[in-house]
Amino acid sequence: MNIIGRLTRDAKVNTLPNEKQVVNFSVAVNDSYKNKQGERVQLTEYFNCAYWISPNVAKVLTKGALVELTGRVSAQAWLNKEGKANAALHFHTSQIKLYSGRNTEAASGNNGNGQTKTADKATQTTNEDLPF
Repeated sequence: MNIIGRLTRDAKVNTLPNEKQVVNFSVAVNDSYKNKQGERVQLTEYFNCAYWISPNVAKVLTKGALVELTGRVSAQAWLNKEGKANAALHFHTSQIKLYSGRNTEAASGNNGNGQTKTADKATQTTNEDLPF
């Protein structure tokens, strides 16, 4: 599954007791539709994301950055102290494409030769590879 959204805060690297590191961040995904009355309705869904492949990606995952994520989604439900039901969406990220960030040139993924930065180097593409 792919989602495109903006980071709601800077990514944070957490180290687990077994010394594994995970990059945690949150992404807001916007959507809109027209209801039966013809009015435009805006929706925003929030995903708590985890990326296990490399902690170095946290340096460019800054608040406001536009990213495309590939991975799988899961839901978590729980009751709070007052017994009220809560839920959250979690996105287990396997690939990250960065489209923009605070430092637009450094974080946009464009290094001047048409290559796009991704967290998975096997997916890099160049303009020469495109059929049009």
